[in-house]
Amino acid sequence: MILEWILIVPAIATVLTLVTERARPWITLISAAVVLVLSSLAALAVNRVGPLQEAFGGLSLDAFAAVYLLLIAFVGFTAALYSIGYLPTHYQEREGTPPPRYRAYWPLYNLFLISMLGVPLASNLAVLWISIELTTIFSAFLVAYNDRTAALEAAWKYVALTSVGEMIALFGVLVLYYGVHDTGHPVTWAGLVAAAPNIKPAILLVSFALWLVGFGTKTGLVPLHTWLPDAHSQAPASICALLSGVETAGALYMLLRIYPALARNPGIPHPQQWYLIAGLLSVAVAAFLLVQVHDFKRLFAYSTIEHMGVILAACGLGAGTDQLGTLYQFFGHAFTKSFCFYAAGIATIVFGTQEIQAVRGLISRAPLVGWGLLLGSVAIAGAPPFVLFISEFKILSVGFGAGEYAATGVLTALVVLAFIAILYQVGRIVFGEPVAGGHHESLPKTSLVALGIAFIPMFVFGFYLPPPLAVLIQHAAASLGGAP
Repeated sequence: MILEWILIVPAIATVLTLVTERARPWITLISAAVVLVLSSLAALAVNRVGPLQEAFGGLSLDAFAAVYLLLIAFVGFTAALYSIGYLPTHYQEREGTPPPRYRAYWPLYNLFLISMLGVPLASNLAVLWISIELTTIFSAFLVAYNDRTAALEAAWKYVALTSVGEMIALFGVLVLYYGVHDTGHPVTWAGLVAAAPNIKPAILLVSFALWLVGFGTKTGLVPLHTWLPDAHSQAPASICALLSGVETAGALYMLLRIYPALARNPGIPHPQQWYLIAGLLSVAVAAFLLVQVHDFKRLFAYSTIEHMGVILAACGLGAGTDQLGTLYQFFGHAFTKSFCFYAAGIATIVFGTQEIQAVRGLISRAPLVGWGLLLGSVAIAGAPPFVLFISEFKILSVGFGAGEYAATGVLTALVVLAFIAILYQVGRIVFGEPVAGGHHESLPKTSLVALGIAFIPMFVFGFYLPPPLAVLIQHAAASLGGAP
């Protein structure tokens, strides 16, 4: 029953937040904490007994799904905690009156979390697609939280582009259904991998092409990325942490999980080239966009596009060799990017703006926030001792070791360019000449606590992984076709 309760608990919280008044934030926080505990127990069970199945086979959890489930649960908990203080402070609570749409925020938050949790838990690929579509529907209202013109435009752009992409992905799912049906296997991840050698190559390739375009739009792959920086610049920082840290990774999760089927089909030579090309294109465009960005929340949005590209390229480089770097990057991105958006949200409270030119001397104005933004930026750029340094070092070493010198060399140069661009932009924010402005002397305590909690895995996992988590990631890497 553990998988079922992971979905039931936030569903109960949704109902309670609709019928209660002042307790909404705390009900959501308690629900998210319970989900995190249950997800951890489920991941330990996967380590102990292997893949889980519940609800008459409708829910399942293997190693890769368990890794993604843990990421959603952790970021969901820290974002709920962060929201409690952030929303009233950032959106100007006055005389005990909650900010606009505050009552709607908490039920929508729980629905958004349920839809994301459905992605790693659902067994059937059609139900997985429905879960991904629901993440768009519920999060769109949260992107448009402040009801301003720019936020509404960003939400509409987000819905329009990603929904078109998801319709294209749906055709890919239907084509895949047709191919798998002829083999007699169920349309699940395990069934797809088992059926892959017997699926007609043309059917599998058409399905993958539709997935790459469709889910690539939701992931923010270039040139289908234009919704992502707009949505991230307008959404509350807590929602940005969820969007960037784990929601975009849901569509990428689909692209990664179809790779073993492509690799096992003898009629599809070198499928890793598709991943390399799509990944390098996204990294290249994002790296150059990072140089000229003017809004620090958009800065981290472009960094997300870069990271999604790095993960795809890593899958291509590690094909048949070692996918551990791919999983580490997928894993580390969620912790690191959520931390960065938490720091960026508090910095916005300090200065009242997201414009890089108007934010200087953050470390002297608010030292804790300044150090947080600096360390988050160093971590997201891939510097030691943080977890993304380990993943990127592993990816590049595997690429050079596999003889992919040209692709790995290009990826190295682009990662270095992104590193320089991020530290240049954030260095001006943190260490620049202090400017007048800013109007909040006290910062939201729950947001600072969430920032501290989010820092722990981002830092600790750079040099130590608890053995159960390390085993889980190794098994997940093996499921992508690489050596554990």
